[in-house]
Amino acid sequence: MNTIASTLRPATSRISRHKAALLGVALGATLVAGFAARDVLVAQVAGERGIAPLATSTDIEIHGIKVDVTAKSAEEAREEGWKEAQRAAWARLGGPKISDSQLDSIVSAIVVDSEQIGYRRYIATLGVIFDRSRASQFMGGDGERSRSAPMLLVPVLNSGGVHTVYEIRNAWQRTWAEYQPGGSAIDYVRPSGAGADSLLLTFGQEGRRSRTWWRNILDDFGAADVIFAIAHLERQWPGGPVKGTFTARYGPDNRLIASFMMTAQDDEALPAMLEKARNRLNTVFTGALRDGLLKPDPTLALDSVDIAPAIQALLEQARKAEKQNAGDSATAVTMPDSTTVIPQVVTSFTVQFATPDAGAVDSALASVRGTAGVRGAATTSIALGGTSIMSVSYAGDIDGLAAALRARGWQVAQGGSVLRISR
Repeated sequence: MNTIASTLRPATSRISRHKAALLGVALGATLVAGFAARDVLVAQVAGERGIAPLATSTDIEIHGIKVDVTAKSAEEAREEGWKEAQRAAWARLGGPKISDSQLDSIVSAIVVDSEQIGYRRYIATLGVIFDRSRASQFMGGDGERSRSAPMLLVPVLNSGGVHTVYEIRNAWQRTWAEYQPGGSAIDYVRPSGAGADSLLLTFGQEGRRSRTWWRNILDDFGAADVIFAIAHLERQWPGGPVKGTFTARYGPDNRLIASFMMTAQDDEALPAMLEKARNRLNTVFTGALRDGLLKPDPTLALDSVDIAPAIQALLEQARKAEKQNAGDSATAVTMPDSTTVIPQVVTSFTVQFATPDAGAVDSALASVRGTAGVRGAATTSIALGGTSIMSVSYAGDIDGLAAALRARGWQVAQGGSVLRISR
């Protein structure tokens, strides 16, 4: 932090001292205002916000293996400690009894969480990573498993009454970024949090119900649905225990799956607690998938349209009548006359519209889609509080689209091949 120091001559009167104090306050206020104005300009997306997640691998990871081995030398103790960790990890995985050489052939890596190396002693906490394809030959085919549809993960941290996701780097986001979900049945989509991620994925999204909004967000991240991993941390006193309440929710309706509590002895034990909570939440999400609860919301599909049974019956009758008359119409020769309707070419146009909030996005899309001649409309860029853009497919030219939108009550301004609409 920059420090500005100023030297003032000793004051000879109470008035001069007051002036000096006021001058210092004014100077400080000016500096604070200047720095605040600068921060406002860059605070939206600048800074180190996201933590890039580890690349997903299908390997099987077993962590938290503690070893304490003595041998003739430090090198032999370490080697024996790693072998012991492999055996313990394989036993925890539930694998059958195999030789050390076979274990060596299926182990991809040893992860050192912590270690102490003495002259003849080795004490460490290790992780063992098994190659899934090689381990499956000893696991009776259990190495392969089906996975869920891609689920967008939103890790929410509530600490000190402040909810954060990607606004600042935090321990809960880091815990999920460092997670290796290759062995999980959940196909996690973990954003890095950089750039616009901190604006699109916030705690406020938890209460958003707009399907149109979620379709655009999920499409940007290549996900089918959204899940929330929420951590609420309460510190009993400075340097004391940290109480954590962890909640699993899913879908645009923010439905509760499960919630549980954990306690860390102090801040030093907090990362270990968060890691255990993350693993337990993964188990919760996996159980929900197994029970058929965690599946993509059908209302998020672009082609999900509910049709009333009466209308569906009329459509079926029309299809049957069309098939019945297909033979007669195939042999008939129709001569064109003055009443023949020539189909128009469907063209895509760009339409700009103001979006002060998410409701304006849904309202504008619904209105444009209901305009005569419009074959489809979808947003290509959303800017809440500004101007968003949609692509509109219309059977006709841009003048016809402008006239149709005016008939729907829109004020239309045309500039080349782009329309701007407003109420």
